Amino acid sequence: MTPDKRTILYVEDNQDNRLLVRRVLEASGYAVDEAKNAQEALGYLNTKSPNLILMDISMPDMDGYALTARIKAMPEFAKMPIIAMTANVMRGDRERSLEAGCDGYIQKPIDIDNLTQQIERYIIR
Repeated sequence: MTPDKRTILYVEDNQDNRLLVRRVLEASGYAVDEAKNAQEALGYLNTKSPNLILMDISMPDMDGYALTARIKAMPEFAKMPIIAMTANVMRGDRERSLEAGCDGYIQKPIDIDNLTQQIERYIIR
């Protein structure tokens, strides 16, 4: 599976968040694929390989910590950059995301002026 040069999978249950992030990233030249939950994300990864995953942490079926750990346990995705996007900004939340296997952490509400720069640190690997 050879990924598109700049394809991002955004795993997020909130439609408004998906729309906003899609608009910002597409305006910067990224292709954005979406999954509304863990099941959709895992199904997507059975057929495609993005360059990066943006992971919502608070989802109803399986939280982003568990999904990240599950994805990172798959040999073909062990090195996949995954960035947590979360409103969980209490002390220790960033560390918990990193311990789950996330490579980065972006707080919600997102800063649309800096989102692309935050992502580019990880996608150009």
